[in-house]
Amino acid sequence: MELSDGAARILSALLESRTGQQLSVSRRWRIETALQSLMRERKLPSLDHLTAYLASGREPGLADAVVEALLNNETFFYRDRPAFELLLGPALSRLREKREGEKLLRIWSAGCSTGQEAYSLAMHFAEQKLRWQGWTIELIGTDVSRSAIEKARTGLYTQFEVQRGLAVMQMIRCFEECPGATWRISPDLQRAVNFQVHSLVEPPPHPGRFDIILCRNVLLYFPADMRRRVFDRLAQASHEDSILMLGAGETVIGQTSHFISDSENRGLYIRAPRPQAMRAAS
Repeated sequence: MELSDGAARILSALLESRTGQQLSVSRRWRIETALQSLMRERKLPSLDHLTAYLASGREPGLADAVVEALLNNETFFYRDRPAFELLLGPALSRLREKREGEKLLRIWSAGCSTGQEAYSLAMHFAEQKLRWQGWTIELIGTDVSRSAIEKARTGLYTQFEVQRGLAVMQMIRCFEECPGATWRISPDLQRAVNFQVHSLVEPPPHPGRFDIILCRNVLLYFPADMRRRVFDRLAQASHEDSILMLGAGETVIGQTSHFISDSENRGLYIRAPRPQAMRAAS
């Protein structure tokens, strides 16, 4: 299947207008792979026919289906485990001391895809139930993909998906086996996470302020001006001592003035001091 420049531009522009994500020239190979199944269903012989069909407006939901297919929903449980251990170890311990008075933690998994990251957090708190006794832990997972959020809400995963990142005993504790080589997460863990469809360029989801924000491997796909807008939203959604976790290939350096590296936990980020706070400290 050949990808013409015209079809590539139209489909890339559709994805960017709906989600803010940009398909660079080096990533346009994904277009053909991602849309093959959809084109077979519609009996469309080429991507040019697909874009023409989109332009005709004869199938109002087609644009949504194209965008869903083009989104990258790659994720797995405890993805990048060393980073998870840093966040849920010393960084979380420090934050726990600061929140001891109110015993409330709000955590946002932004760009959560099909839910494995948010459920990994839920599993961590469930496994340390005694340590967090008396605390309220609010977990919110959001993604721009409606189909990804629908799957996250079901808590139903294939054998392959549950084996990625989870030890056998953890699988057995947290999931029940279902027909068709699928596994469903336990009802308690399923209830622990509130999943919502949300775009990162929109105002933060309710309640609006979070103690920990995970936004990993999402900003890679945004153009520079959009990344700055997203960082503005993340700052709007955080407290002055909140923790921000990005993907391994992402950084705040040269991207935003709202966040700086966490000197105590390298690889994580915290809010940059406000100018008036810096003057008061001096």
